[in-house]
Amino acid sequence: MDAAPLPLDVDHLKPHPARAYDYYLGGKDNFEADRELGRRTEEVWPTVRVFARENREFMRRAVHYLAAEEGIGQYLDIGSGVPTAPNVHEIAQRELPGSRVVYVDNDPLVISHARSLLRSGPEGRAGYLYADIRQPEAIIAGASEVLDFSRPVAVLLIAVLHFVADEWDPQAILGTLLKALPSGSFLAASQITDEHDAATIGAAADLYREATGKPARARRARAFEELAFTSQGLRIVDPGVVLVSEWRDEARLRPSAADVSCYGAVGRKP
Repeated sequence: MDAAPLPLDVDHLKPHPARAYDYYLGGKDNFEADRELGRRTEEVWPTVRVFARENREFMRRAVHYLAAEEGIGQYLDIGSGVPTAPNVHEIAQRELPGSRVVYVDNDPLVISHARSLLRSGPEGRAGYLYADIRQPEAIIAGASEVLDFSRPVAVLLIAVLHFVADEWDPQAILGTLLKALPSGSFLAASQITDEHDAATIGAAADLYREATGKPARARRARAFEELAFTSQGLRIVDPGVVLVSEWRDEARLRPSAADVSCYGAVGRKP
């Protein structure tokens, strides 16, 4: 899997959501087109960097919870994005040194950087797969070279579902992914919402669709819960579907709901 060929025709002139996200986090693995999209997004959604930071921290806390409290040592990170420390394998391997992670993304530049920069600890393993979420069977087949699907796996869909259009049948995509997992597996997911500031998030979604040619679909809490968890038969762990800034975080002065505009949750497969 690690040696799979990548397409050579990366379009530097067209922005990609993963590289724009890297820009919001202060990274340098992006092109001018991505930075321009980022700047334009900041004009209509001034707190987009707040969302990006809080979403990243949700991922960190979710993986720590899964490794430290649930003993999960296998992770399938779909839409992993540009490597940003700490990465999933680093978080998991601090608790369980033998943890294995497969990073999946549809941006060849992301996978190229991951192969160059991400190194697993000696007891675990990190793999990298160039694939699209619309190819769930191919993702499972490729990931099986690193992950043992007879044992529990945590699937991560962090800031991914809002790029999955309804016409792609995201419920069926998730169903295919989760069907391959044994009992005791988990799904951790986050989703942009327009529930707290419809005008701002609507303008940002319109901008993304226009600039990238990709779908951008905000969902409210109930729709997100039904799509990712209830319809899949997953049992959501406490505290349920909440803003990513509020998921199992210590007491602090948090940003407003409108500033974050992103829900997160973790569910267990019975």
